[in-house]
Parts: sequence; structure tokens; C-alpha cells
Amino acid sequence: MSIDTSAPTRTSARTTSPVRPGSPELRALLDRISVDADLRDRDRVAPFEQITWAKEAGLGRLRVPVEDGGAGASVRDFFRTLIELAEADSNVAHILRTHYWFVEQQITSPDPEAKARGLALITDDKLVGNGFSEQSGKAVGLSFETTIAPDPAGGHRLNGEKFYSTGTLYSDYTQIWAAVPDGTIAGAVIPIDREGVTVEDDWDGFGQRLTGTGTTRLDDVHVTDEEFFDLGDPDELDPGYNGAFLQLYLQAVTVGILRSVRNDAVALVQRRSRNFGHAGAATAAEDRQVLQIVGEISADAFAAEAIVLAAADKIQDAFDSVVDGAPTPAATEAAQLAAAQAKVVIDGFSYATAAKLFDVGGASATQKVHNLDRHWRNARTASTHNPSFLKASAIGDHEVNGAGFPGNAYF
Repeated sequence: MSIDTSAPTRTSARTTSPVRPGSPELRALLDRISVDADLRDRDRVAPFEQITWAKEAGLGRLRVPVEDGGAGASVRDFFRTLIELAEADSNVAHILRTHYWFVEQQITSPDPEAKARGLALITDDKLVGNGFSEQSGKAVGLSFETTIAPDPAGGHRLNGEKFYSTGTLYSDYTQIWAAVPDGTIAGAVIPIDREGVTVEDDWDGFGQRLTGTGTTRLDDVHVTDEEFFDLGDPDELDPGYNGAFLQLYLQAVTVGILRSVRNDAVALVQRRSRNFGHAGAATAAEDRQVLQIVGEISADAFAAEAIVLAAADKIQDAFDSVVDGAPTPAATEAAQLAAAQAKVVIDGFSYATAAKLFDVGGASATQKVHNLDRHWRNARTASTHNPSFLKASAIGDHEVNGAGFPGNAYF
């Protein structure tokens, strides 16, 4: 299904004062987004309206410095807010992932003119999606079949097909990475209503079903010189802390999911009017074994959040070390290590924690009308972006042999 370019997300409703972490305005926005999130997931109702509310509140400007029109959030405050957003609706949080990566690129850019252009999009409350990954025969990473080549008439031309275009369906612009004829790679940030761009809502994964993680088709799309940027030799790219940021983002989404599991577990137990005849108490709310499971779920959600925020502090250190667009190697390595460790640990228990919900709810909790299986499906889907075993083996190689981490944002 091609995107409807008249969707409400195309309008700009810039607020002069963006919501800030911990503010009453943010709390009101999150409460509003949370309403019927389970029903939207169950009935596949795309959250265009909720994304519009987020844009109207300036949520996309969380990390932009205050002097540049943003909320000036620290990395820790950003990830804490992201967890709260994912608790309200994990699809909405996931949709914004590459937009926030775009923000990080702009606020650390050493090019004043490019930085000004990027910040102008963000402070005008435009959202930026992505067109990086492909379903092709090439290895996952920085190898692309999509091409960007000089146009004799001026600028460049994009041709190809991208998949896993998370967020682009809801965005105003998309950032595309592609191969250049000379063997290097380059990128472009273009409006999604440009001639030749088609965004399809064909994501059919069993989890995170509303993220628009589907196909972007590029048919001889014109790219101006201003929109084009050279990325260079893919074998020499250093992702800085951006790879760690992108990966920890998914763990923060998972923490929000676990908080939702906790919330639903409490609600399930409180509304259960009966218990098993052979159980230790007449009601589930009085059953110490049921209460134990709720407590375990709560503890897991707490632990996962603590892990993500500890890793966020390492990303803050990397951000603070940036000079001329690049963090120090030591700070980069520490951020990558922390993000990888966070994923290995959280993936180790998050799926099982989501499944515990059915231990407190019984058979009725499996009814489709409740859609409680969405938590396991969503957590498991978010985890598949990068296999935990590859993270763990890279950590081990680093610890034992002093090996560096893969030099791309997919790690």
C-alpha cells in the first residue's frame, strides 16, 4: 500500500517550547498516546494521530540544545523518556528510532552549514525516517545494491529498493544510504513525497507491527547537491557512538515493553475474581505464588531499566568527548561495550519475563481480545535486529584478546 501523502503527519504544527523530560506536559502526552495502544496493535490501526501529537509537542527535539530550539535532554534523560514512551506504546517509540539517530548526527556535525540545515528540519518538527537496510544477496552492513550516481543535468539520481524502513511511513523525510559508482558509499536526506519515492506499508513481522518497517522504492529519484553527502569508503567508516546509540535504543524499547508487562500483570491479578480450587488462596490477589511472579516481573523491569541507563551514561561520555564530529576512541569503545553488554543481558530474560504474564492470568489471558501476547512478540522482534550471540562473542573477543568492535552501525 503506497503512503497517503495527505496523512496528518505531513502538516507542521511547530510548538515554540518543546516538551521536556519529567514535565507535566510530557506526562500528559504519554498518557494520551497510551490510550488504546493495545487495541491499535491488535486491530492494526496505524498510529498516525499519535505521531502527529508527538510532533506537535516537539518530542523530536528532545536532544537538541535549548539554545537551538530543543529540550536539551542529556543522554540519560533521553533514554529515560524513551522508556516511558515505549511503555505508553512501543510502536510509537520504535517509529522514532532513526529520527533520533538523525538528531545525534546533526548535533555532533563538524560542518556548520550541514548542521544548520539538519537542525532546521528538526526544529520545524519534521521527522526523518530511514532507507539503509536491504533484502539482497549482500552481507548485512554497509554493502548496498541501491545506487546513487551523478546526474548530468545536476545533482544525483537514486535507484533501488530498501526494506526495514522503520518510521519512514510516518516521516516527512528519509535518509538513504547507497553505493556510488566509484565503490564508496553516500547518503541523501530527501522528502518522502518526492517524485519516484514510494513507501509501502508491507511489514509483516509478528511483532512491532505498526512501525512501518517495510519497503521504500526509489525510481530515478533526483537528489540535489545540498541533500547529498559523501560517506566515503565503507571499510574505513567509524560509527563513533552512533552504533551504540542505535542498539541501546532497542533495549530501551524493550524496557518499556517490560514495564507494560508489569502493568498488565498487576491489572490481571486485580481483576481476577476467582482462583484455582487447589491454589493457596481464594483470589489471585491473595495468592503468594501469583504475587511472587508479579514481583519477579517488576524486578526484571527495574533491572533492565537500570542496565539501559548505566549504558546511556557511557554514551553520554562519548558525546561529551566529541571534537570535530568524532568522540575519542576510548569513549567510543566504552559506549559500544556497554550497549553490547546491555543487549546480551536484557535479551537473556526479557522474553521469559513477557511470557510470565500468562502465569498470573491463566487461560483467559490468552484470548485474542486481550492481545497480551503482543509483549512477547514485540520484545522478540526488537531483539532480532542484532543477534545476541554475535554481541556476546564480540565482547568475549574484546575482553580476552583486546579486539575492537565492528566498525558499522549494525553492531
